[in-house]
Amino acid sequence: MKVPFLDLQAQYLEIKPEVDSRLNEFLKAGSYIGGEYLKNFEENFSSFLGANYCIGVANGLDALEISLKALGIGKGDEVIVPSHTFIATWLAVSNCGANPIPVEPKQSSFSIDPSKIESAITKNTKAIIPVHLYGEPAELDSILKIAKTNNLFVVEDAAQAHGASYKSKRIGSHGHLVAWSFYPGKNLGAFGDGGAVTTNNLELAKKIREIGNYGSQKKYINDVIGRNSRLDPMQALMLDIKLKKLDEWNDRRREIAKKYLTELSDVGITLPDGLNLNDGVWHLFPVLANNRDVLKKYLDKNSIETLIHYPIPPHKQLAYASEFSSFNLEISEKLSTQLLSLPIGPQLEINQVDFVIKILKKYFN
Repeated sequence: MKVPFLDLQAQYLEIKPEVDSRLNEFLKAGSYIGGEYLKNFEENFSSFLGANYCIGVANGLDALEISLKALGIGKGDEVIVPSHTFIATWLAVSNCGANPIPVEPKQSSFSIDPSKIESAITKNTKAIIPVHLYGEPAELDSILKIAKTNNLFVVEDAAQAHGASYKSKRIGSHGHLVAWSFYPGKNLGAFGDGGAVTTNNLELAKKIREIGNYGSQKKYINDVIGRNSRLDPMQALMLDIKLKKLDEWNDRRREIAKKYLTELSDVGITLPDGLNLNDGVWHLFPVLANNRDVLKKYLDKNSIETLIHYPIPPHKQLAYASEFSSFNLEISEKLSTQLLSLPIGPQLEINQVDFVIKILKKYFN
């Protein structure tokens, strides 16, 4: 039996009639920049999240970078970031001219450890970027309290958390700004690149849109140095279709996660803590395993596709290695050698999930 990590073809087939019909409608309309399709998605997504404003941008990295620039963060400033995350979180800070300051995660949840944040704050610190990693909400109460006490901005990286909640409120407006990616493999993924920023702050929303539109609020009048970063209306239309399925698809992910947590509890791997089974959206199901690479090869031979998130931590990448050579980030380095993500796509069949469990138990027995 073949078990794909994520079956985007099956996802498309599930919504094919509406996608094909609406795409034909879009092509006939002939409006390819901005317009009603983009406006509709921005309104629907912000309403879904319980945020006041949504601004579409070109991709998730732009969402983070433009958010930081809208807050006035630049050269000489410091931004606290998780040491264990996809490198885009760091790149956004560097691209603004600021300096990323890594803080280690809790090994139980993989997200930034709030108890370690305050010791990383200096007079140059301007913001904290918590990442809702793998679809698990970060500990926002503690992070927001630290930020308020120290007069810092909070920019949430929600690239893996579409539909997740924190204490019964959807992720999307807890912090000053929330950055989203709609990369195809996300819980809410486009048919290409895409991103957005959500917020409850009108002035910040205006700044985000201005920066992403060449620094212009009115055509040919450019008030700030901006860029071209807009969400394509065709992608917005596709996202609008998928948005109607998001809760259902996230519930399917939760059912798979629950099955893994129950039936793999006694094998030789460390499972996620599962404390936020229903609030999280299980973008990934990461496990920790000794001899991770050997296990991955075994699963590959049994036609079970797994991925490693992330094999090289940001501070070990050539882009940052010289700057962070003296940093002791043992937890993120350990995670990079042990973490393996199991299949958990919403289109997985139950017999495929059972097969993954069977093969894992066979390996460890």
